[in-house]
Amino acid sequence: MYVAVKGGEAAIANAHRLLANRRRGERSLPSITIEQVVEQLGLAVDRVMAEASLYDRALAALAVRQARGDMIEAIFILRAYRTTLPRFGYAEPIDTANMKVERRVSATYKDLPGGQLLGPTFDYTHRLLDPSLLGDEPVEEVALKEPGEPVMRVSDILHGEGLIEGDGEMPEGHVAGDLTREPMEFPMARDLRLQALARGDEGFLLALAYSTQRGYGRTHPFVGEIRIGEVEVELELPELGFAVSLGVIRVTECQMVNQFKGSAKQPPQFTRGYGLVFGQSERKAMSMSLVDRALRTDEFGEDIVAPAQDQEFVISHADNVQATGFVEHLKLPHYVDFQAELDLVRRMRREYEAAHAPEQITADESREAAE
Repeated sequence: MYVAVKGGEAAIANAHRLLANRRRGERSLPSITIEQVVEQLGLAVDRVMAEASLYDRALAALAVRQARGDMIEAIFILRAYRTTLPRFGYAEPIDTANMKVERRVSATYKDLPGGQLLGPTFDYTHRLLDPSLLGDEPVEEVALKEPGEPVMRVSDILHGEGLIEGDGEMPEGHVAGDLTREPMEFPMARDLRLQALARGDEGFLLALAYSTQRGYGRTHPFVGEIRIGEVEVELELPELGFAVSLGVIRVTECQMVNQFKGSAKQPPQFTRGYGLVFGQSERKAMSMSLVDRALRTDEFGEDIVAPAQDQEFVISHADNVQATGFVEHLKLPHYVDFQAELDLVRRMRREYEAAHAPEQITADESREAAE
């Protein structure tokens, strides 16, 4: 630690008090509540839940408030809390085909069985500052339509014609891994890659996804479908012999449709990229699905020609908590290291000056003779 800081532990305690003071802000203003964060900053809460891999809206809101709105710090706090929780089992895979859909759009088919549902989205707003939000003007109540029957996936339409690869099945004997309990090893199976992408940094994945669209990878994507809604989480209990419902969670699912020209083993068809994240997070789900498809080079016999296709590069740098720790550790004392570097540079400069001294003398003599 900073042993040379005047005051030592007292200075650190004061720093904590100053942080709490800045977090509270102007005392004449009411303190923001967890309920307000949950209800009015819902997308921030959803991102924290997704990248901390812990579904709890109240705890995620608490982390956002504690971190003063610093998203990565909030993710760090919530993920640290997650490690203290007991684990009593693994849920069954959620069935998004039975999702109670709140929003559903497709860029591949205009008319879909079940229709397209715009839902709450920024897609059609003008991106202009709204002065009315400076106050607390009343907002028109909206009669929310109850979610209807489950609707068919777009991928099922294509699969019915044999035009897209199937959902895929786990290889016989394969047990899904757990990235939070197993050290990373490469090459990494797709189930572990998807886990890493689901809790990866949204900005990093967005940049990689953008790179694949600009030619740094083999993708020509279409949004097959984005759907947001509630799905049931079930846990199988051995003593009962069947699965019981633990409740419902809101998720965002994206299936990206990509071209594939075929090979000696596979006919020409579309392939998929897949993204699934907690809450409403379309940008993250889309980015995840684009990067997922880029990482499937081995499956399709493609060459790795871009960063987004290199799974070790992508997975090793996607986690914002690890990245933050490695970058921010530079703030810790490096006095001994720097003094060693400083001595080295000084010695090299002395050697450089000694080696070039005769040249400097010659140059000075030539100048004097010319004068």
